[in-house]
Amino acid sequence: MRINAYVYCIEKMDECIKVFKALSDTKRLKIIWLLINIDKKICVSEVVEVLNEYQYNVSRRLKILKEANLISEVGDGKWVYYNLTPITSEFRHLVQEAIKAMPTKQMEKEINKCKSLLAKRDN
Repeated sequence: MRINAYVYCIEKMDECIKVFKALSDTKRLKIIWLLINIDKKICVSEVVEVLNEYQYNVSRRLKILKEANLISEVGDGKWVYYNLTPITSEFRHLVQEAIKAMPTKQMEKEINKCKSLLAKRDN
């Protein structure tokens, strides 16, 4: 029984480390912050425009966030959209709440650009 509990704790610790490593990059943290605060799915081209970043870099960052199970892909015809994965643990809930609590003032430009792009997409 003790060995199983130890293995369980190690697996959970690996999950925590993976999440924190994924969020250690400013641009990846901004992507998660946007997904939390706009509460909509976004595609690579929208992230590229919002963050003023190359497509290759955005795709690489999204891949890292996906590997950390922070986001998931949803295909819709020729488009692939990314959204937050459902919260399945208290740890994930606390991480998301901490990110949500980050000051919006530093992200004003990005969130306005993102909302504008999403409004165009919806029309």
